[in-house]
Amino acid sequence: MVQASPKYSKLEEFLEQPETKPTSAYVEGQIIRNPMPQGKHSVIQGEFAANANVRLKPSQVARAFT
Repeated sequence: MVQASPKYSKLEEFLEQPETKPTSAYVEGQIIRNPMPQGKHSVIQGEFAANANVRLKPSQVARAFT
C-alpha cells in the first residue's frame, strides 16, 4: 500500500529531507513512500541489469547495478 506524507510546496524542501527506507518519491507536491520490492521485482531487476550490461558494458556506454 502506498502512503502519502505531508504536502510540501517545493521540490527543494523534499530534497533537503533525509533518505528514508523504503525510498520516497515526490509526486505532485506529495511525498509517496515506495513499497519494498518483492521477489518478482527482484528477478526482473536482476535480469534487466544483466541484459543491459551485456549490451552496454563492452562499449563503456553505461553499466547497470541492482
